[in-house]
Amino acid sequence: MSSPTGPASGLPVRMPRPRQPGRHRRPEPLAAPEGAPALVLAVPGTPGTATRSLAEEVVSIARSELPGLDARIGYLDGDDNEYPSLQIVLTHAAEERTARYERALAVGVDAKEPEGPAAVVVPLLAGPDGALLRRLRQAVMDSRVAAELTDVLGPHPLLAEALHVRLSEAGLARADRARLFTVATAADGIILASVGGDEAVQAAGITGMLLAARLAVPVMAAALDQEGSIASVAEQLRSSGSQQLALAPYLIGPEIEPALIEEAAGEAGCPASEPLGPYPAIGKLALAKYTTALGITPQPAQGTPAR
Repeated sequence: MSSPTGPASGLPVRMPRPRQPGRHRRPEPLAAPEGAPALVLAVPGTPGTATRSLAEEVVSIARSELPGLDARIGYLDGDDNEYPSLQIVLTHAAEERTARYERALAVGVDAKEPEGPAAVVVPLLAGPDGALLRRLRQAVMDSRVAAELTDVLGPHPLLAEALHVRLSEAGLARADRARLFTVATAADGIILASVGGDEAVQAAGITGMLLAARLAVPVMAAALDQEGSIASVAEQLRSSGSQQLALAPYLIGPEIEPALIEEAAGEAGCPASEPLGPYPAIGKLALAKYTTALGITPQPAQGTPAR
């Protein structure tokens, strides 16, 4: 039995766990600052149910990494009904931020007037695409909302990890190089397919070097939107000794029609893996762009070694 002063004699006493001192102390969990701007994921391409599902999974990952995050989805080619346009989402984010402040004042709360951008816009793009980025900047300007547009998600080691996983899922790469797990169809040369012209190819090449280090095979970037680029890179890889090629889309998915990937794989005469899609690293990188823009520092996302 227990007494008013605590457990009866002889019963175990549950004491609070002391905070671990020193460098092994666990970091305090980070939450979104009060009144922080919304993270608006800017989704390119033609909206559809698959695109919406992908975008929702990406923002769900971001929310799980930063509790309290106001994360929204705006479509570059939205219809303002089922798929809200980027301009509409930015306008609503700004209006709701002002309304929250005014409600707080109305009930006597000593609230701080919102400062800085009402939203941070993160493009759902792995690499730079000049045409799409110009449209995104114009959409932000047309909204007349104080919003900050971040860089694209790559290049980054986590994208190399995601490419490795997609290749291994398609049976085109070893999932675990350390164990020398044999995959009969594993490629000995990778074409990293990007969109956005020369700038995109150069950026993809950086991630390609990281992927080459993971797979221990040559990786070369090529442009899906430049005629002959895929075939030329395929020929270069074959002339240097690679016989079993694979095409890895350096794309998240919505920014290009799926048929173009199939056509490129046919042009190169090799199989292709799936686009990056809602791989967990995509949500983490989107959040990293947001927190960097705000100057807050959550624990850095760590790549998971391929198994």
